[in-house]
Order: sequence, then C-alpha cells, then structure tokens
Amino acid sequence: MPPGFDDTSVTVLKGIASRVAERLQHLGIETIQDLLFHLPTRYEDRTRLRPLGSLRAGNEAMVQGTIELTELRFGRRRMLLSRISDGTGFLTLRFFHFSAAQQRSLAKGSIVRCYGELRRRGNDIEMVHPEYRIIDPNAAQTIEQTLTPVYPTTEGLHQLSLRRFTKQAIGLLAQHPERLPELLDTPLCKKMNLPLLADSLQYIHRPPKKANTYHLQQGIHPMQRRLALEELLSHHLSIRRLRSRIKDSRSLQIKEAKKLTADFIRNLPFPLTAAQRRVIDEIFNDLGQKTAMQRLLQGDVGSGKTIIAALAALAAIRGGYQVALMAPTELLAEQHLQTLSQWLNPLGIHISLLTGKLPAAEKRHILAAMETGDCDLVIGTHALFQDDSCFARLGLIIVDEQHRFGVHQRLALREKGRHGKYVSHQLIMTATPIPRTLAMTAYADLETSIIDELPPGRQPVETAVMPESKRAEIINGVENACKQGRQVYWVCTLIEESEALQCQAAEVTAEILSETLDDLRISLIHGRMKATEKASVMDAFRSGKTDILVATTVIEVGVDVPNASLMIIENAERLGLAQLHQLRGRVGRGSTASACVLMYQGKLSVNGRARLAAMRDTSDGFEIARRDLKLRGPGELLGTRQTGLLQLRIADLSRDDDLLDQVPALAAEIEKLSPEQVPLLIRRWAGDVMGYGEV
Repeated sequence: MPPGFDDTSVTVLKGIASRVAERLQHLGIETIQDLLFHLPTRYEDRTRLRPLGSLRAGNEAMVQGTIELTELRFGRRRMLLSRISDGTGFLTLRFFHFSAAQQRSLAKGSIVRCYGELRRRGNDIEMVHPEYRIIDPNAAQTIEQTLTPVYPTTEGLHQLSLRRFTKQAIGLLAQHPERLPELLDTPLCKKMNLPLLADSLQYIHRPPKKANTYHLQQGIHPMQRRLALEELLSHHLSIRRLRSRIKDSRSLQIKEAKKLTADFIRNLPFPLTAAQRRVIDEIFNDLGQKTAMQRLLQGDVGSGKTIIAALAALAAIRGGYQVALMAPTELLAEQHLQTLSQWLNPLGIHISLLTGKLPAAEKRHILAAMETGDCDLVIGTHALFQDDSCFARLGLIIVDEQHRFGVHQRLALREKGRHGKYVSHQLIMTATPIPRTLAMTAYADLETSIIDELPPGRQPVETAVMPESKRAEIINGVENACKQGRQVYWVCTLIEESEALQCQAAEVTAEILSETLDDLRISLIHGRMKATEKASVMDAFRSGKTDILVATTVIEVGVDVPNASLMIIENAERLGLAQLHQLRGRVGRGSTASACVLMYQGKLSVNGRARLAAMRDTSDGFEIARRDLKLRGPGELLGTRQTGLLQLRIADLSRDDDLLDQVPALAAEIEKLSPEQVPLLIRRWAGDVMGYGEV
C-alpha cells in the first residue's frame, strides 16, 4: 500500500527538484499533505474577459485586445508602452523591466491577453507590469473555468509554480483519496452535514467561477470552516491527551493548607476580597490532591495576585517543601523579593533571589542552599532553570507573567521539581487576561481561576490620547501634578529594535525634562543599569524622594508606588494593547484620581488608531485582551510564535470562535467511537505538539 500524503515528499511532483524543495521548506511545505493544506490567501477572477470600455481604476481584470502601438519612452526611467483596443475602448500596458524579446513580441497587430490591477493615469486607464500572453488567432482559445488562487509565497518561488504544484497535488488526491483519509466520520459529524475533506480542498484551491468570493476572502465559506473545525478539534484532542497524561502524575500532597496559613491571613493589614478568598480555596484544594496542580491564575493589573502567590508558597513551605517563583525580568523578581520578604521573613522563612547578574560567589552560595534545602523560597528569572540549579524538595512552582516564557522554559522548570514519579504543583499567573477562545485552546489543560474584583480603594484611570505636538501642554500638566504632591511616570518606548537606542531616548528625555522642570526631582531607570542602581532609583521613587521617574518599558510589570498617579507614554502607537494596559496599571494604586496620557507621533495607522481607541474606551483587561487578539493574533498575544504551540494554519480564533463550542462534543464522540482516529488527527494538524506535554 502506498504511503499516505503526510509521508509523501513533494519531490514526487513534476518540477520540484532539490532547490525548489528547499524554497518550499521555507513555507513549511515538505509533504503532499503540507502542500494541500497551504491554502490561498485570496483569489483572482480570470474566468471572463472584460470589455476595455467598462474598466474602472482600482479593480483587477482579465482583458484582451489588439496592439495598436508599442513604443519606448525615456523620462526619469526607460519604459515600454503598449496601447491595445478591442472596439469598446483602449488600455495602456506599461513595463519598466523588459527584454528585447518582450519588446518584439508586443508588436503592432498582435493580440494580447492580460491580467492586472487597473490604475488611472491622467485621463487614461493603464496596467503596470500585467501578466500577459500573446494569443494565436488561429488556435482554439480557452479561458479559466475556476477562480485563480494567490498563495503565500517566499523569495524565488513564483505564483505560477505554486499553482502548478497544487494542481498536481489535487490531481493525486482525486486519484488516491485514501492517502489523505477522512477522519471526521461519526454520527455527530454526519449530523452536522460537513463536506468531505477532499471536496473541501479541491474547492478551496480551485473554486468554481460562481463561488461566493466574499465568503472565500473572509475565510467563512463552509468548505474553509470544515477545515478550521478539524484543525481546532485536533488541537483540542491533543490538549485532552496532555491533560490525561498530567493526571497520571502523582503530586507531592500538601494537606490542610488552610490551617497552615490561617495565622498569616488573620494578621494581614488588609482584608482579602471575596474573589481572592474564592481563588485561594481553589488552589488549596488542588494542593491537597494526589495529582499535581496545573492552575492558571488570571487577574487584571492590581487585582492582588501577589498575596495569592504568598499564601500558596507559605502553605507549601509549612507543608515541608521548597517553592520557586519565576519572573520575566530582574526588576519584577526584585519587586517580588521585597514584597514577599515583608510578609514571610517575620515567619522565619528563608527567601533568596537568583538572577543571572549575581556575583559568582553569591550565586554558588544560593545554589548550595537550594540543593541542601536550606532555602525555602527562591525568586528568580531564567537562572532558576539553568543546568546548575537543583532543589532538595521542590513542591510548588509559581510562574509570573507566563506569556513571557516559552513552552520549553516552563517545561524545564517543571522537570526541576520531579522526584521520581512525583511532580511539583504549578501555579501560572498572568495579568494579561486571556480571551475565552485562547483559554479553550492554548490552556485547556489548565484549571483556571480568575480574580474578577479589584481591592477596595483602587481608582479608575482616566486615559487621554494626545499627539506629540501637544508635548508642551503635557509637560505643563506634569508640573502641576507634581506641585500637588503627586508622582509621575514618563515612559519612553522602543523607537527602534534596539535596547541601546531605547535607553538613549530615555536619557535624552530625562535631560530635557530636567532642564524644563528644573525645580522638580527627576530620575532615570532603564534595562542597562546595574541591579543595585535600579533598586536604588526605585527605592527613591517609592519613598517619594523623586517626583518624575523617566523609564523604559522595564517598569511594565511589578512596580507598585501608590502615590504615582500620572503616567505619560511616548510613542504609544508602537506598543501592543496588552503592554499598554500593563503600563497603565502602574498608576491608580492609591486613593488619588489617576490619569494616563498616550502620546503618539505622526499619522496613526488603522491598527494604531484602534489600539489607542481601545485604551481610551475601556480599562477592562478581558475586553482589551479580546481586542488585542483580534488585532494581533494568538501567537503574538501569548508570546508563542517561537515555541511551536498554537500554530494554527487555517483556523482563526477570532473569526472561528463559534466553532469552539462544537469541538468538545465532537472530541468526546471521536474518543468514544473512533479512538484510533485521535492520534491521526493530532498528527495531521498539531504535529509534535504532544512533545510539549506536561507544560
């Protein structure tokens, strides 16, 4: 029996030698199945010839006419112009790059058929560099019977080649449909009246000329939805498999966590909110189970996730285990150290900070304490999961701002907590709320807790969007705020893809503000400063010795200064919604009314305008995350582009979120009636996603 198309190299197709195969690999195409799932992004209608007299600028069209005149023109650039007519009107063809052979072929009297975009030039309509061919008037002429696909491509690979290759692949599929088997063959699938896989692929690659082009362009045609559903189903099944594998892992049980932390809760200087109490009960219940906790804690900026982390850590430590808390930046790790030390040091708990910039001797001392068990809680950055770090009895791993870490990094940390068949509990925290559609796919293996209530006293932040031209007015507002005893963040965002330039921009801004507001105390913080310098600057700002803190986005997370009630963000149009929301969350933490000014440069793009409008319209983190998903896509939102997770080829979580509601029932039916299909579905769409297990 011949191999399936998932195991058949594209090199079996005519015209694909080693060099072309290498170029196809850049598109992720190695097999016939890959090629069949490489779908068009749009279509061109070459199924009918348009009269030249009916053409309108801005459209694309297939036309045919007789060449009336071809001539060379010399201006700033040499160009070749051909004027054609068909009895209804005229059209000019303009070429900037052409050969002598092309010039000869476009001779007066020749009949030419062209496809291209129509542009207006003065009173004339023209096509610049159209696709064209010379027509033999004595030969029978055919015209396309299907819409012409336009594929995502790469350098050195022409659309004509991709069309030729996909045509061959579709022909093979028609001859041997069993080599790409139908995997959605259950009563529920039949009840949904789903098109067959082979029919869907044939239709999408070569739609009939009467196809609904709007639905195809929007990705909502039933044939496209059929493929999207199968892809989402595959990811859901893979997550279910991961989840069942995780449930087979035995945990280090921490019993009676509530009793272990009762005195700490009783002595807190503030009451826990109802949402915090609900979440901590869910976590304590998990810690007492025989299977390891895998919980995602979502809470908007300032909702009080750190106290939850402290309670979970305290329960684990008093239960006899060590705790590791991983943060994405040194500044956030230092902030956690300061906050948790205030709460837990009086209880006799030994806390250490492990970062990559520690002196060698100090790092060796902390690593030794982790290995012997003398250190109860280790807070750190990526240094926590380097090869030289070992734990005596790691029982709980807390990952803060999880979307900043790749899948492999979280898996490496989890392995640090393995004791034979036992694994550590894992609590994953994020202040970037994850839309339901993402949570149902990327994090379906995790239980979810949500802190949906802000602590009393948190002030709403008024947000204004202002152009760079109003900088003087903004500086005046900053001066007035400081004279009223308030403190200000002035954030300089990334101007180029260079940390050095970002730091330089912050330094220049700090100098200008110091000259303009010479009676105010202004300090500077950025990522290139030493840890001790950053700590000193933050301590001065926190204690009120600084009026204005000029910073890079290093202050995005974890910084808590209740008296800071005004934030200015320069070049706000360059940042994503999630990052803007995180930055804005640094103000509004005290009893004073707070404001955030989003300053932009130049003319805003459509996406830039949409992002800033969203920030002005709402402070609801989940609504902002939903809009961010729509604008940026799941990979960027989760930081998973580089990790191999959630690389959807066809489905779109914003567009196809209604399909997600059908997926669980389909998955359950397939697992029950056709369990042998499950690994085939996972392999077809998710590839080696199972290799990321237990994350």
